[in-house]
Amino acid sequence: MTKLPHLLWEVFTWLLFLGCVGWLLWQWLRHSAEPGRLIGIWLLSIVLLLVGLAAGIYFNPLWTVLFCVIVAFLWIPSLGDLLISPLTDAFDGGSEEVLPQPFYAVAQARRKRGEYREAIAAIQEQLEKFPADFTGWLLLAEVQADDLKDLAAARATLEQLLSQPGHAPKNLAHALNRLADWQLKLGRDPEAARESLERIGRLFPGTPEAQMAAQRLAHLASSEFLAQQQERPRIVLPRFEDNLGLKAPGAGAQPPTENPAALAEEYVRHLDAFPLDHEIREKLAQLYADHFRRPDLAADQLEQLIAQPSAAPAQVAHWLNRLADVRISGGDEAAARGTLHRIIEQFPQTALAETARRRIAHLGLELRRTQSRQALKLGARDPNPG
Repeated sequence: MTKLPHLLWEVFTWLLFLGCVGWLLWQWLRHSAEPGRLIGIWLLSIVLLLVGLAAGIYFNPLWTVLFCVIVAFLWIPSLGDLLISPLTDAFDGGSEEVLPQPFYAVAQARRKRGEYREAIAAIQEQLEKFPADFTGWLLLAEVQADDLKDLAAARATLEQLLSQPGHAPKNLAHALNRLADWQLKLGRDPEAARESLERIGRLFPGTPEAQMAAQRLAHLASSEFLAQQQERPRIVLPRFEDNLGLKAPGAGAQPPTENPAALAEEYVRHLDAFPLDHEIREKLAQLYADHFRRPDLAADQLEQLIAQPSAAPAQVAHWLNRLADVRISGGDEAAARGTLHRIIEQFPQTALAETARRRIAHLGLELRRTQSRQALKLGARDPNPG
């Protein structure tokens, strides 16, 4: 019984040794440029070793030297390749198979020389080899639209791209955004551009791409604006004061001030038509907080922004920080602290959470600074305005 553990240990040692040797041989074979030749060398070496051991010729020095010469002749090329390959792989890439990729340098060069038809032919030649290459299809549409001013051909190219399966949503959304750009720039057709942008929302609902398309839709130029850009009206300059530099400060013409109530009404109408326009909604929240002193209305607008499902983390953190600003301006430190803790809970172990922690640490100082500014504004008022 005492010999059993020793026997098991020897078996385990031999299995471990053979496993290591087998793994090394497999790695050698996998990285070899000629695996068939390497296997032949291994088999021939094993045969020579077994024949020599069976005949007992290795006890003769002459036969031993002869065996070593034969083995060296067989193994030196393979061993040399194994030892030198890490150095040579840094220059030639090694024996790894390189995947074929499209080559558009010729097309780009011809495009720069103004040879647009030849550039299109070069791109189409690559697309015949790589029919699903997004870069090639977009480059072809860019040459057709930007260089040849052929909007119909560019649209047909992008439609062919959109019909292909397997492309990433962000790539297809980028293609539709480019089509909308060309429809505005070349076709002067905002309705067609609107259709292209709405198509992004239909194809990829609830994604950041759809949200960005909604932002563009909210600020899309109208037909009247494009017509004005095409035929700009003459601007009549008014007559200026002759001795403006001699007048007292503030005596000149003052720029017209916007009516906050009318501006808020305009923002609300715009948001009724485009509820996903976060830029206008954020401006409305700021107007509620700064001018109307209604932090509750400002917080409601910001909460609608925060609740958007496809918003990026950086955007959500920005809106939560703006909500904390509203709470601070209202003097509610506890609510501001809770708002910043929402950033930490939603995005733990991120730079956004770390920034929120640093702000929480100085929240009291920020509140006192805000209150002192508000007191300064009140104290600066003229007690006898008449």
